[in-house]
Amino acid sequence: MRLYVEAMDAVVVEVDPDGRVRLENEDWSTPTLQERRAIIYAAQQEMTALSELLDILQS
Repeated sequence: MRLYVEAMDAVVVEVDPDGRVRLENEDWSTPTLQERRAIIYAAQQEMTALSELLDILQS
């Protein structure tokens, strides 16, 4: 996985089942509430963009 989180200026590369994340070039950490919200927002935006891409390509 590679998810750019603009608010953090970071790239999430892994997430474990316990909610810890590994950012590019960093070790595992538990994100703060603000970081979690930023990651969730970035993921939702990416899902919307990918959904639109699929709609365009499948029509």
